[in-house]
Amino acid sequence: MKSVNPWEEARMRLESAAKQMDLNALLHARLAEPDRVIEMSLPITMDDGRVKTFHGFRVQHNNILGPYKGGLRYHPRVDMDEAKALAFWMTMKCAIVDIPFGGGKGGISVNPKELSEAELERLTREFARKLAPVIGPDKDVPAPDVNTNAKIMDWIRDEYETVTHTTAPAVVTGKPVERGGSLGRTEATGAGGAIALQSILKTLGRDPKGMTVAIQGFGNVGSHLARFLQKMGCVIVALSDSKGGLYIPRGIADLDAIERCKEQSGRIAGCYCVGSVCDLSNMESLGGKDIQPEDVLTLPVDILVPAALENAITKENASKIQASIVLEMANGPTTSEADEILAEKGTIVIPDVLANSGGVAVSYFEWVQNRRDEPWTEETVFKALEEKMQLAASKVAEVAQARKCTLREAAYLVALEKLSISSR
Repeated sequence: MKSVNPWEEARMRLESAAKQMDLNALLHARLAEPDRVIEMSLPITMDDGRVKTFHGFRVQHNNILGPYKGGLRYHPRVDMDEAKALAFWMTMKCAIVDIPFGGGKGGISVNPKELSEAELERLTREFARKLAPVIGPDKDVPAPDVNTNAKIMDWIRDEYETVTHTTAPAVVTGKPVERGGSLGRTEATGAGGAIALQSILKTLGRDPKGMTVAIQGFGNVGSHLARFLQKMGCVIVALSDSKGGLYIPRGIADLDAIERCKEQSGRIAGCYCVGSVCDLSNMESLGGKDIQPEDVLTLPVDILVPAALENAITKENASKIQASIVLEMANGPTTSEADEILAEKGTIVIPDVLANSGGVAVSYFEWVQNRRDEPWTEETVFKALEEKMQLAASKVAEVAQARKCTLREAAYLVALEKLSISSR
């Protein structure tokens, strides 16, 4: 199967939306390419005394609404087209959820698992020194992404403050709570997805109670989302990770037990849990079975959640999807060709640029807390998130109904309208 280029997909989405609203040509050109791409060499001394040079970069897509915002990933196969697409999508998300940030993405070509913690810290601090002239609370605010975490963000903050001789907790988000991070940030993306789903279901006149859900990807986002959906009354019947998955038609009641089982075994497949006991002997009593990660997509469920990979739903498998609703928690999980097939089938797709924007919304709340030196309670964070997500989902649904278009088309129209107004 031919691979789909995420940057080409992102630009196709832009082209389609631009035609529908007769987008200003100058703004169109500004959004069709990143403002800049910064690349840098990162030489460090390894623990054994050797000097090794790594490659780092930062894509700054657009800052019409405010400072660039987006994650830093540490991965051996850095794909620049993927980074451009992710930065573009972040610009769209910030506009849709109405926060004063633009889109960015960056990282280092490295497998962090092959480095000691001391080597990782030296590399991160060298990266921060090279990034220092182009980031800052009012310029560009990085965050964690693939293989990065709160500790790495704190190293970046500390090195930035050393280089600039300032105190700048708002230079990055996703920090440890005791170092200026926000309560609720870990759960934010999953919580935001649940709120978006609930809002869209309300416009459809559908009750989430009893609706069955299959989730592809049981990482941070998928696991928190599953818990929020259970609280709404949904029944989680299938979960998967990169190695496999499980399908229990009567429902997976104890997500904590599944998570403990995954931690112990390294995989979800085989985690058939009754109470605290997880083993294959429970499979028959639960009516469950092991499945492949891709099989999660085509199960007979009400709601499908692609929360793992880009291009998971393609023209090859879109016609086999049985869910009536697709909640996109991964970035770019559905290709444009698959979108057309799903639209023809009447499948409702809650797009990634709306569904997974809860993470950047709470990153913005962290930035605000840092700027005001005013820590928020978890209750305040989630109340603000709920307001942001409900308003964004309602606006997207309203535009979709008025224009008789898909929710994805409506989301891009909402974003471009916001950018158009702000660029005047």
